[in-house]
Amino acid sequence: MTRLDRFFEISARGSTIATELRGGVVTFIAMAYIIVLNPIILSGTPDVDGAELGFTQVSAVTSLAAGVMTIVFGVVARLPFAFAAGLGINSFLASSIVGDLTWAEAMGLVVINGLIIVALAVTGLRRLIFDAVPMQLKLAITAGIGLFILFIGLVDSGFVGATGFASPPLGLGKEGGGSIATIPTVIFVFTLLVTGILVARKVRGGILIGLITGTVVAVIVEAVWHLGPGTENPGGWGLSVPTLSGSPFAVPDLSLVGAFSLDSFGRIGILAAVMLVFTLVFTNFFDAMGTFTGLSKQAGLADQHGNFPRLQSALVVEGAGAVVGGSVSASSNTVFIESGAGIGEGARTGLASLVTGGLFLAAMFLTPLAAIVPTEVAAAALVIVGAMMAANLKEIDYADFSVALPVVLTVTVMPLSYSIANGIGVGFISWVVLRSASGKAKEISPLLWVVAAGFLLYFGRGWIDTLVGA
Repeated sequence: MTRLDRFFEISARGSTIATELRGGVVTFIAMAYIIVLNPIILSGTPDVDGAELGFTQVSAVTSLAAGVMTIVFGVVARLPFAFAAGLGINSFLASSIVGDLTWAEAMGLVVINGLIIVALAVTGLRRLIFDAVPMQLKLAITAGIGLFILFIGLVDSGFVGATGFASPPLGLGKEGGGSIATIPTVIFVFTLLVTGILVARKVRGGILIGLITGTVVAVIVEAVWHLGPGTENPGGWGLSVPTLSGSPFAVPDLSLVGAFSLDSFGRIGILAAVMLVFTLVFTNFFDAMGTFTGLSKQAGLADQHGNFPRLQSALVVEGAGAVVGGSVSASSNTVFIESGAGIGEGARTGLASLVTGGLFLAAMFLTPLAAIVPTEVAAAALVIVGAMMAANLKEIDYADFSVALPVVLTVTVMPLSYSIANGIGVGFISWVVLRSASGKAKEISPLLWVVAAGFLLYFGRGWIDTLVGA
């Protein structure tokens, strides 16, 4: 125990072994919903060849990657921060990338993204890049990703849908008909309200409790009404039918481990692939930096400059999380803000991370149990998490219109165009143009100009391809 105390600096940080163990369990409870949400986001979308990832396989590798990376981070960085598949990046993969690539090629881009982040961290360039982007845009990007996730949840639940008309393009209800007409969508509303109340009342594990509650109700409803899948019944369930059958335990299917490819550049071209990798790097990069800063302050481990113990090691391991996540097809693994639940319970060291990681590894053997959670129930958690991320907007001062317009464009273009990349690009371009025209060009980092120019090429790549072909 003395060696354990010295290694993790438990007493030095004012904690105890019992507190760390309890904090690790609370963190797992707070973020265990990712075992369900990540496979629902990734497994329901066909790639360019029409192939799909299996739900149970993705659930298993989600637990595997989260467990391994959280334990590694706990040992190397010795901080109470847990890792799992980032919701922004997995949504980006499913909605914006696999339409042009195979899942293996998409995960290959995630691996490349992680290698770049590791290189940036090792060389010290990561902090320089972070400092080049104005705080207003950093906050806007996080909030925009949140609204994007929220919008996906509303669509997946059938709460809103396409009308089939030019105006309005969307309407209330699954078919955009103006009303909530299916039982699964009603259960989504119920789950959303229950989860929202739990989170608002700061109940630890509120999201997980909401998911469990909604799933239990869904199982009962299916047993009574036999709604079946939506492909057979217009009023049925979206992806997963909530039925209990067989054993909830099983040996995890790890067939997705190593199922990635680096051939994306040949399929979609160097420019398009580079811009996709850039978007992954940027999203991974700033989300993690912001989360690190917030958690370290919450734990009382940050100094006046926002630095915390073993910062360099933490940044390197975070980049490695993307490599590991991509290599097992779980999407990029990054630090989770839900680690704050364990910190609030008193966790201050990496011992708590070891506990959380161990529980994730144990969860691999419960993937059949996770498969009964319907999309409509999981969508409620997407909306909740999206709302949490969108709360960053309160930190932005809208008095200066040269700030307000790029921020609003960033936040709105992401969900409306169903693309994180589009929102980031529009935000960067409008920022450098408006701030320069307002006489504040000297405040803009040269690096931001380079990135904005890159996005101009990205947005005009179709026209450029036409010219090159001609």
